[in-house]
Amino acid sequence: MQRTLLFKILIILGITVLIAVALGMIQSTINDRAQFRDDAVKSVSSESVREQTITGPILVVPYVDEYVELIPAKSKNEPAETVRRSVTRKHLVFPNQLDINGKIDTYRRYRGIHQVLMYGGVHAIKGDFALPALNALPRASPNSSLTLRPAYLALGIEDVRGIADFPKVDWNGGAIEFQQGSGLQALRGGLHADLPAMELGGKAKFSFTLKLNGIERQHVVPVGKNNTITLASNWPHPQFGGDFLPSPERTINENGFNATWTIASLATNAQQQLRDIEVGSEPGKVCNVDSFSVAFIEPVNVYSMAERATKYGLLFVALTFAAFFMFEVLKLLPIHPVQYLLVGLALVLFFLLLVSLSEHIAFLTAYLIASAACILLIGYYLAAVLRDWTRGLGFGTALTLLYGALYGLLVSENNALVLGSILLFAVLSGVMVATRKVDWYQIGKTSAI
Repeated sequence: MQRTLLFKILIILGITVLIAVALGMIQSTINDRAQFRDDAVKSVSSESVREQTITGPILVVPYVDEYVELIPAKSKNEPAETVRRSVTRKHLVFPNQLDINGKIDTYRRYRGIHQVLMYGGVHAIKGDFALPALNALPRASPNSSLTLRPAYLALGIEDVRGIADFPKVDWNGGAIEFQQGSGLQALRGGLHADLPAMELGGKAKFSFTLKLNGIERQHVVPVGKNNTITLASNWPHPQFGGDFLPSPERTINENGFNATWTIASLATNAQQQLRDIEVGSEPGKVCNVDSFSVAFIEPVNVYSMAERATKYGLLFVALTFAAFFMFEVLKLLPIHPVQYLLVGLALVLFFLLLVSLSEHIAFLTAYLIASAACILLIGYYLAAVLRDWTRGLGFGTALTLLYGALYGLLVSENNALVLGSILLFAVLSGVMVATRKVDWYQIGKTSAI
C-alpha cells in the first residue's frame, strides 16, 4: 500500500512523542538519584557534623542596672510614687581587630555509592578588644547605679560536635579554658570562657587555636571592627559565597586555594544584627547575619550534568530522525517505523547509561563509554538496515560529532546558548542545502517513503 509523505511524518512524530515520554522517565530517575545523594549528605551530617559557622569571639559584659522610676500620680490627691528597679543587662563588645588564619583539609565519607565531602580545619584566631568605660554602658537613667558581673568571652560554633580538641584562650597572657554554651541567645551553639576581673576602659588581647570539623561548607561572620580572615586548603575547587568575596589576589590551583577577606565593620551590619537578635524575641535565631562562606564542592555534579544532558535528548532524537527522513527522501530507501523506534530507544538509553556509570567512575569516562556503546550499536544496526556498511559508518560518524557537540555544551555552561544556536543553524542549513532541489509533491506520491 502506498504511503503518503504526510502519513509517514505523522508516524515519526508519534514515535518522537513516545521517545519524549521515555526521556521524561529517565529525567525523573536522575532527579531521584540526586535526592538520594542529598539524603546521604543529611544522613552524614545528622550522625557527625553539619556545615559550620564561626561567629566571634565576642566579649560579653553583664551588669546590673539599678535605677529609680518615677510613677506619676493617678489623681491630684495622690502623690507621685518612686520605685526602685533592677535590670540585668548584657553589653556586647566586638573585637577592634580580628585575625583568623585557617588551614583546612578535606576528606570523603561514603553512604553506599555516594561520596560526602568533609573537612577538618585548624584556625589560629587572635585580636584585641577596646574595653568600654563603665559610664559608657547603656543604662535606663543617667543616675543609674551599675554593678558589674563577671565578664566572659563568647564564641559561636554552629555545631559543637565538630570541635576536635579542648581550646584554651590566651587572655592578656593568661590561659583560660572554654566551656560549653555560648551564653548568648544570638548564638545557637558555641563556647564561652569566664574571664578574670578586669578594669573597663583599657585594652585586652586574646588568641587561641580552634580545631573544627564540618561538612561541605564553612561560614564566617566578620564581627570585628577590622577583620582579616585568611583560609587555605588542599581542595582545588572552592566556591566562594555569602555577602563578601575574597580579595582578587587569591590563588586557586591544582594544589588547593589560598584566599583572604579584609572586611571593615562599615561594610557589614553583623554587629548590629547580633545585638538585635540578642535583645529580640526570637532566641537562637541566627539567620540574616552578614557572613561569607567557602564551599568545598565537587568539580562535576554528575546529576546536574546528566539532567542537563537529557534536556538535549529530544534534540538528539529529532536530529537523528530528520537524518533518517532525509536519507529516505534522497536515496529512496524506506526505513520502517519500528527501526525509527529502536534507534530512538538506543539514543535514550545513552542518558541512563551516563548517569548510572557516572555514579561509579569519572563523568568524562562515563560519557565516553556510554556514547561509544550507543554509537557502535546504532552504527552496526544501521549498516544492516541501510544495506551498506559505509552508510552505517557515516551515521556513526555523525553521531560521534553530535555527542562531541553535546559534551561541549555540558562543559561550557556559560556558552551553551550560543553553541546550541550555532549547532541548530548548521543542521538546518545542511538540511536546506541537501533538499533544495527535492520535489516534495512528487515524494508524497512515491512508495519509497
